[in-house]
Amino acid sequence: MAAVDLTTSLAAVVRERRWERDLTVRALADRTGVSRAMIAKVEAGEAQPTAALLGRLSGALGLSLSQLVARAEGDGRVSRRAEQPTWTDPTSGYVRRAVSPRAGGDLELVEVTMPPRAEAGFAADTYTFLRHRIWVLEGVLEFVEGTTVHRLEAGDCLELGPPVDCVYRNPDDGPVRYLVAVTRR
Repeated sequence: MAAVDLTTSLAAVVRERRWERDLTVRALADRTGVSRAMIAKVEAGEAQPTAALLGRLSGALGLSLSQLVARAEGDGRVSRRAEQPTWTDPTSGYVRRAVSPRAGGDLELVEVTMPPRAEAGFAADTYTFLRHRIWVLEGVLEFVEGTTVHRLEAGDCLELGPPVDCVYRNPDDGPVRYLVAVTRR
């Protein structure tokens, strides 16, 4: 799915989910710390949101980031690699690939490739109703969980603790590729 199409689909999903939860733009802004103007731009498809912004919105809307993006991408039972939707964070340049056939199931798998020296941060409320495990496939990932820094190398797997603000960081000159497995609490 092209970035423009996904931006438009994300706009519709955020707006519809906000309506389903009977939230005004102001209420969503208060819950997320995202300005009303930015929420309006996202809902109008006028801004391509960052991963951090989508994480804040999805948490306040009662969805995981994977579920939010998957709703925008559509569902199916088989997820062929050639058809797995990707999304690039405009700030960090990381590429997120939805591996799971559909969102909202017991388990969601997301592959992320992060460019050299890039990082992406997420607020604690992004994780309040989810469990995450991070499995590094290639390269080195520093995962900052509150004040704790976990250095993970290829083959290492980390289960996140209680929700705190966190940062995914690539400290090296090569890309890092990792899999995030997400389940609901």
